[in-house]
Amino acid sequence: MTNDKFQQGMKTRRAVLGDAHVDQAEANKTAFDADFQQMITEYAWGTAWQGTALDLSTRHLITIAMLAALGKEHELALHLRATKNTGVTQEQLRDVLLQVAIYAGVPAANTAVDLAKRIFAENR
Repeated sequence: MTNDKFQQGMKTRRAVLGDAHVDQAEANKTAFDADFQQMITEYAWGTAWQGTALDLSTRHLITIAMLAALGKEHELALHLRATKNTGVTQEQLRDVLLQVAIYAGVPAANTAVDLAKRIFAENR
């Protein structure tokens, strides 16, 4: 696991999700999911998150919009908490979730807005 894509992926994964989350994920890794963890680090974080046309916060907003649209609440919560690491503001997030409401449906956006409100309340 010392290839360049893995190393760059781990760097980006830590920058977005934070060291504590990544350290916990690594500590919880087993033989069953080791290949999966390597794959997502290399291909999601080491490839998809490495493009040069989008900055990190824009890429993060796109990810959040897709997770909200797909109703992936567990991953959405993780990424909502990580906005503090990527410079995504609550105002930007609010606008993105309005887009989700129009293009993916009000129920998906409603769930995401409720989740965001709960997560932002945790940090007050």
